[in-house]
Amino acid sequence: MSSASSVRETRDLGGDDAWRTLVATGRFKLFWHALERLRAADGFTHARSLAFGLSLVVVQGVVALVACMVAFGQSELTQTILSSVRRASPGPATDILIWAGTQARHVGHQHRPLPLVAGLGGTMVTATTSAAQIIRGVNRLYGIEQDGPFFRKYGRAVFLAAAVLLTLVAAGILVTLGHHATASANTEHDARVAWIWLRWPAAVLLASAGFGAILRFAPRRRQPRWSWLAFGGAVGVLGWIVVTLALALVFRVSATSQVYGPLAGIVALQLWTFCAAVATYFGAALTAELEAVRSGTVPRKG
Repeated sequence: MSSASSVRETRDLGGDDAWRTLVATGRFKLFWHALERLRAADGFTHARSLAFGLSLVVVQGVVALVACMVAFGQSELTQTILSSVRRASPGPATDILIWAGTQARHVGHQHRPLPLVAGLGGTMVTATTSAAQIIRGVNRLYGIEQDGPFFRKYGRAVFLAAAVLLTLVAAGILVTLGHHATASANTEHDARVAWIWLRWPAAVLLASAGFGAILRFAPRRRQPRWSWLAFGGAVGVLGWIVVTLALALVFRVSATSQVYGPLAGIVALQLWTFCAAVATYFGAALTAELEAVRSGTVPRKG
């Protein structure tokens, strides 16, 4: 049951309106109120549930993607996929995902279709249920208690799962392919320099598109224009990046592997997905709070 205030719909708002509202409200005050909205909507409980689903999606997704590449004769791409995983995941979580990908590569070389089909189906089912959890959590952030009819909700969940997975996978591969391209001796110097500077912004834009889809289609309401949602989407993506870098640093200087032994990868994966889920909901809470201020649901500064 959410105690977050309901946000009135303001469909015609654009990016300029968002910026003016942000300036008029005050950045720190808006961030604090968004945190209060997250707490009032029981966002941390939703984040724990989403973290469990995300951890399964990540493992199943790596297994299914690697096995597919091998099964369709694209074994050389598996190294690119595993490099993307290595760059995108922190500390001991990397080890468990690389191990899962290596096992999937062995299965793919054995031409066993049943595990491949089961992996693909399991990934999509888990991703859909995780997207449904996102829909529930984001609705509560907007003060909406009903998620809508079953088939409509899960139809949106399938769409969101596919959209977010495709954008995040594309962003990871873009960064990794960019790394290989810049490291190639055959690549011209100017092209290497240009791609070094462009590949990360391009990957962030792709990831932001996935977060934008969450903010646009998850709530059971008519949302403002895409430009209005851009700020919350950017905060969500930045939150993921900060969480990943911070945990990578923490795992590097701590003795996580010594304390947890073979369970260190599972602990790291669960901690990472929980923090990432909180970052996702916080971006949505910030977007909801910004619109609440603009619509007069909550007062502005002063």
